[in-house]
Amino acid sequence: MNPLELPFDTDEMLTGLKPWIECESPTFDAAAVNRMMDIAAYEMAALGATVERIPGRMGFGGSVRARFPHPDMGKPGILISGHMDTVHPIGTLDVLPFKRDGDICYGPGLMDMKGGNYIALDAIRKLIAAGLQTPLPVTVLFTPDEEVGTPSTRDLIEAEAARNAYVLVPEPGHDDGGVTIGRYAIARFNLMTKGQPSHAGARLSDGKSAIAAMARKIGEIEDMTGPDCTFSVGVIHAGQWVNCVSSSCAAEALSMAKKQEDLDAGVERMLALQGDMNGVEFIVERGVTRPVWRPDTPGTAKIFDIAKDIAKELGFEMQGRSQGGGSDGNFTGAMGIPTLDSLGVLGAGLHTLKEHIQVDSLTTRAKLMAGLLMRLA
Repeated sequence: MNPLELPFDTDEMLTGLKPWIECESPTFDAAAVNRMMDIAAYEMAALGATVERIPGRMGFGGSVRARFPHPDMGKPGILISGHMDTVHPIGTLDVLPFKRDGDICYGPGLMDMKGGNYIALDAIRKLIAAGLQTPLPVTVLFTPDEEVGTPSTRDLIEAEAARNAYVLVPEPGHDDGGVTIGRYAIARFNLMTKGQPSHAGARLSDGKSAIAAMARKIGEIEDMTGPDCTFSVGVIHAGQWVNCVSSSCAAEALSMAKKQEDLDAGVERMLALQGDMNGVEFIVERGVTRPVWRPDTPGTAKIFDIAKDIAKELGFEMQGRSQGGGSDGNFTGAMGIPTLDSLGVLGAGLHTLKEHIQVDSLTTRAKLMAGLLMRLA
């Protein structure tokens, strides 16, 4: 049977996705992420996989690894790598419920990336039901911390990828149905200003505001953005009482570049900003980093050619591109392991309260995944 003719059913897929989306799993809530991993582990066990629960660390939830039955189990095969954490806090369902509205369906984490993870499992489910054996053994690894740069599971992902011949990443697909064949380098930074507290009403001049100093530094940091390297500050925490001059302020910054050498130069520029500013200390600590995944890896080109052929059979021309917005594909691609990313569902509004998918992309992308699983050898 042609895997592109497998009987994927949109309504059935949405029914299966509903409990995934209604199990909210923000990165920093380890218990919530583990509840989502329970659901995925159960479904993969029901498909006959050998399932392992890997404990979390650094305060994050755990991971789930499933190896599906195959005559060559244990030999290099295909790794499907996805994350189950989302940026949406518990309670987002109150304002962004799982709901279909004609050709689109809403829900927190539906596009990034539970929808893609689900269609990967549904592709495996349909292949098993049809009695089709993939040429290579298939392993699925779901991890809990991608949205914060994968600090606790990068080595786990890299170790699993090293045991396999190919890596497929069902992150959200591009608007035109294209996929990602390379990603830019990304560095995160933890920032801190330390000032001098005082009473903001009675003794204002005695204080040195950490908030004011951080505000000035944010402008300086973002003004460093140029064509080769970007800088942005996306998180800031400070203050408790409005009548107190703040003594500390914490923030997080992100830098991105197309070339590793440009990111390395950007890191040096960030670290050089440290020092004393009129009695306020500014501290920069380098956080997690995603390496450049170059789009010219020969093995990735091979997978992409196969994907393009499958796309033609499905009725569209597939484009491949290198892009920003890191994923765990950065790690596997940088290792030189043939990797194809953005194989997940299509939609818009990811990381917002309008996150949604195009319903008709569920079956198309599931067929694409099934085709890849059957043609990679």
